[in-house]
Amino acid sequence: MVPNEDLQNLGIVELLLHFGWKWVGLITLDDESGEHFLRTMEPILSQNRICSAFKKVFQKYITFDSADEIMTQILKDISDFLNNKANAIVIYGGCESIIGLLNVLMFKLFVPETAAEYEEMRSTGKVWIMTAQVDISLNLFQKSFDIQALHGALSFAIHSKEVLGFQEFLQTIHPSGANGDGFIKDFWEQAFDCSIPYSDVPTDLDEPCTGEERLDSLPAPFFEMSMTGHSYSIYNAAHALVHTLHIMYSSRSNQRSSLSPHRVEPWQLHSLFQRISFNNTAGDEVAFNEHGELVAGFDITNLVTFPNNSYVKVKVGRLDPRVPPGKKLTINETRIQWHEDFIQVPPFSLCNDKCLPGSSKEKKEGETFCCYECASCPEGKIANQHDMDYCISCTEDQYPNKGRDDCIPKVPNFLSFEEFLGITITSLALFFSLVTALVLEVFIKERDTPIVRANNRSLTYSLLISLLLCFLCSILFIGQPKKVTCLLRQTAFGIIFSVAVSSVLAKTITVVVAFMASKPGNIYRKWVGKRLAHSIVLSCSLLQFGICAIWLATSPPYPDRDMHSMTEEIVLLCNEGSVLMFYCVLGYMGFLAIVSLTVAFLARKLPDSFNEAKFITFSMLIFCSVWLSFVPSYLSTKGKYMVAVEIFSILSSSAGLLACIFSPKCYVILLRPALNSREQLNWRKH
Repeated sequence: MVPNEDLQNLGIVELLLHFGWKWVGLITLDDESGEHFLRTMEPILSQNRICSAFKKVFQKYITFDSADEIMTQILKDISDFLNNKANAIVIYGGCESIIGLLNVLMFKLFVPETAAEYEEMRSTGKVWIMTAQVDISLNLFQKSFDIQALHGALSFAIHSKEVLGFQEFLQTIHPSGANGDGFIKDFWEQAFDCSIPYSDVPTDLDEPCTGEERLDSLPAPFFEMSMTGHSYSIYNAAHALVHTLHIMYSSRSNQRSSLSPHRVEPWQLHSLFQRISFNNTAGDEVAFNEHGELVAGFDITNLVTFPNNSYVKVKVGRLDPRVPPGKKLTINETRIQWHEDFIQVPPFSLCNDKCLPGSSKEKKEGETFCCYECASCPEGKIANQHDMDYCISCTEDQYPNKGRDDCIPKVPNFLSFEEFLGITITSLALFFSLVTALVLEVFIKERDTPIVRANNRSLTYSLLISLLLCFLCSILFIGQPKKVTCLLRQTAFGIIFSVAVSSVLAKTITVVVAFMASKPGNIYRKWVGKRLAHSIVLSCSLLQFGICAIWLATSPPYPDRDMHSMTEEIVLLCNEGSVLMFYCVLGYMGFLAIVSLTVAFLARKLPDSFNEAKFITFSMLIFCSVWLSFVPSYLSTKGKYMVAVEIFSILSSSAGLLACIFSPKCYVILLRPALNSREQLNWRKH
C-alpha cells in the first residue's frame, strides 16, 4: 500500500541534483533495511556524481557502563556530521533514527558543562532529508527534546489528502468511550501526563485525567490532527480490502458457489488486489501495477517548527512516477523555509567551495571525485559556469576575455580606407602617382630634346606608365577583400612590375649595345634601335603574364577569413590559393631585378653622355634591397600589417626607380635646360 522504494531513492537523487548537493551524509538504523538502503543508494549516488561524506548508523539498543562513555560516543557522533561540510543529510529509518539524531543534537541539554565545546563544534545548520519511513512522532520520554534543529527539513511523505469527517472523528476519541481499547488509554496517559481511574494498566502518575483533555491541544511532535501518509495508507488499505471482498462475494454469489460466501482465504485475494481500481472518498484513484505495488508518488514536505516545540508540514513538491523522466520531481522553492543558520539559501553541500567561472575542477590525489581543487583555465579556454569539470574553447569567431569566463566576438581585421594607416597609404599612392604623371607630362613635352631622345623615349614612356600603374595598383590592397580585388591584387602587381623591371633591363641593355655599336665596324650596330628594347619588354612581360594566367586557371586567390592568427580579431584576407605560384611571381620579378642590377653594374663606367647605367644600378640596388627585406617582414607580421608591408614595398621600390632614374633628367630639363643640347652631350662624350 506504499509506492515502490526505488522511486523514493530516485527522488532523493533528483532532489540532491536539483539543489546541487554533491556532498551528503547518510544516517540509518543498524538493521537489515538500513543496510539495504546503504547498499542501494551509494551506487546510485556515485553514478550521479554525488558522494557520501559520512555514513552514521544508529544502534536500536545500546548500553553504556558510565557517563564518560556516553559523552565520548555522543561527542564522536557530533564530530561525524555536525562539523562536516555536508549540509544535506539523508535520514532513513523509523522513529529510532530521529530519536538517535535528537539525542546527539540535544546533548548540551543533558550535559550542560559541555555546551561550550558543543557550540564550538556545531556547524551553521543542516538540511535533514527524511524518507517516508521516518516518523518524527515522539513519546513521553522525549518531551524535553527541542526540535528546532529540524527546522527546514525536507521529507518524502506518502501522498495523502484530507478525508472528509476525519477531524470530527478525532474529536470524538476519548478513553471513556474506548470500550476496553487499552491502546487509547495508554496513549492518553502518556500524551497528557495523567492517570485514568480504573485503568487496567497501573501507573505511577498521581494526577488524574480530568476528562477535558483534547487531542488538538497536543503539539505536533506527539500527535498530528491531520491525516499523515501512513494513516492515509491504512485508510486506502482498508478500502482496498473492502472492494476486493466485495468483488469476491459478488463473484461467488453470481456463480452460486457451494462454498460458504463468508469463508475467504488470504491467498485468494492476491490476484484480485492487482486488478482493482477505485476512487476513495478523498477523490484519489487507488490502483496497483503488475507487481502488486500501489501506483502513487510521494509528496515533498518542508518541516516548519515553532518556539513552542510544535511544527507544521508544508507541501513544497511532488514526486510523480507517471510523468516523463526528468520531470518526475517538481519543487516550489518559494515555499521552502530553510534553517535560520544558513547565510545563503538554498545552502551549499559540497566537499569544497565551488570553482568560480574562469577555473575548472582539478582532482585531488587520494580524494574522492567530489573533493577537488580549482585551477585557472589555460590560455584560449574559458569556464563560464561554476564548478565546470573542464574548460572549453570558444568558437572560432570568439575569444576569451581576461577573466576567462566568457567569450567575446572577434572584430574583423583588414586594412580599411577609414583608418589612419589606410589614409596614409592611399595618400602616398596618390601623391607618387601624381608625381609620376607630372614626370611623364614633362617627358612628353620635351620628347624632342636630346636628353629624352638619347635614352629611348618609348622605354621611358613604358617605364613611367608602368610605375604610375604600380602606385595605383597598391590601392587594390586596401579595403575589405572581395573576389575581384583578390584576383587583381597580386596578378596586376606582378605583371605591371614585370613591365617596369623589364623596361629598366631593356634600357640597360640598350645602353650597352649602343656603346658597343658606336665603335666602327662593330657587329652590334644592327641591334641598335627600338626592336631590341621592345622585344625585351614584351618577352619578359609575357612570361610573367603566362605565370599569372596559370595561377588564375589552377588555384586563383579568393577572399578568406583567418580565425587563428590573431587572438581577438578575424583577419579578412585574400588567400593566395597557390602559395607556390605567388612566390613564382615574386621570384620571377626578383630574377629580372637581379639581371638588371648585374647588367647595370657592369655598364656603370661607360661614357656619361648617354649612360644611365649608374642611375639604374643605384635604383635596382634599392629595388632589390626593398624586396629582399619584404620576405621576412611579410612572414613575421599578421593581419592588416601583412598587407601594409607589401604596399610599402611596392611604393618604396617604385619610388626608388622613379627617383633614381628620372630625378637627374628632370633636374637637367627643368632647372638646367642649357645642358639639354646636342653640343653639351657631344662635349661630354669627348
